[in-house]
Amino acid sequence: MCDAMRARVDELLGDRPRVWEVINIDSEPDLARRFSEVIPILYVNGRVFAKTRLPPLATKTRLFRAAARASL
Repeated sequence: MCDAMRARVDELLGDRPRVWEVINIDSEPDLARRFSEVIPILYVNGRVFAKTRLPPLATKTRLFRAAARASL
């Protein structure tokens, strides 16, 4: 993941717990085929949250809602 994207997510979420999984898409041919033109990609609970950069309106509220989807 792009360091800037990760830093912004860390800033927005503060002390809220999270787990990062960084995947090198070049090591998985299917991922490389699907995403080579749109990296980095940020998934939150298995769903795409952002491609290439965080949207300008990325807020704590949007991230919290996306994170909450897994617990529903």
